[in-house]
Amino acid sequence: MHADPENTVVSAGFSGALRLLGPVLRARGVRTVAVEPYGLDLYRGLLENAGLTTTALAYDGLGTEPSPLGTEGAVLLTPAHQFPMGLPLHPDRRAAVVDWARRTGALVLEDDYDGEFRYDRQPVGALQGLDPDRVVYLGTASKSLAPGIRLGWMVLPPDLAEEVTAAKGHSDTVGVLEQLTLAEFLTSGAYDRQVRSARLRYRRRRDALAAAVADRAPGVRVTGIAAGLHAVLRLPPGTEPAVIQAAAWQGLALHGLSYYRHPKSTAEHLDALVVGYGTPSDSAWPAALEALCRVLP
Repeated sequence: MHADPENTVVSAGFSGALRLLGPVLRARGVRTVAVEPYGLDLYRGLLENAGLTTTALAYDGLGTEPSPLGTEGAVLLTPAHQFPMGLPLHPDRRAAVVDWARRTGALVLEDDYDGEFRYDRQPVGALQGLDPDRVVYLGTASKSLAPGIRLGWMVLPPDLAEEVTAAKGHSDTVGVLEQLTLAEFLTSGAYDRQVRSARLRYRRRRDALAAAVADRAPGVRVTGIAAGLHAVLRLPPGTEPAVIQAAAWQGLALHGLSYYRHPKSTAEHLDALVVGYGTPSDSAWPAALEALCRVLP
């Protein structure tokens, strides 16, 4: 990445960043933002609340397909580990997205959703490093520390940093104590130790999840597990609603893949569960995994 203090703005998490960026993009004349066909409806809602329309891109075995991009003024992507599908964006498509932004003057909003938690692969470089003038890098401490901290950051193109700073105004949306604590974590090496320790713990959970599903439900395929804090469990066609209902009876709060589908998406409908393995405590994890296996077809 190319990060300069003058171009870095602290925000109240990723949602706080979008609340700042949306009106700035609108004031710049942006009317449409392309998004991935699967993602959090919260983020789409924040963009639409700013007066922006969202359109869904396509998706296949190489990740999000950028070729439909045209006159949109921006695109929101999770290129390191697409949420929820779990694939990194293919190198050719990474280059294509940046080339599109250069050619059209558009912006790429890069959500580094959970890229710090990787298990079976090397780190995936940030899109921002390919063109700092066209990519807005957005990161948070939600996955590595705790979502309740509401601490995030934007690394902005120089011509955008001033506008976003002005939109933020003179009020700090993140407490000074939290910012100073994170700064101490970074400079002391404690943050790096925390991520390494958490990565080891989550890798064990991921391995236990994959092994249990393979043993108890061989007809279910586990995907998207090279990084992140969740897995996608591909189900037999037509079984997603029944499995979600059965999980609720077992006390499990799960979402199906359809929950994350953009309403305008033309992507193929897939029956699947999105299973997060970061939330349960160490004592609750074995029982949660056993309950999950009981409801799988």
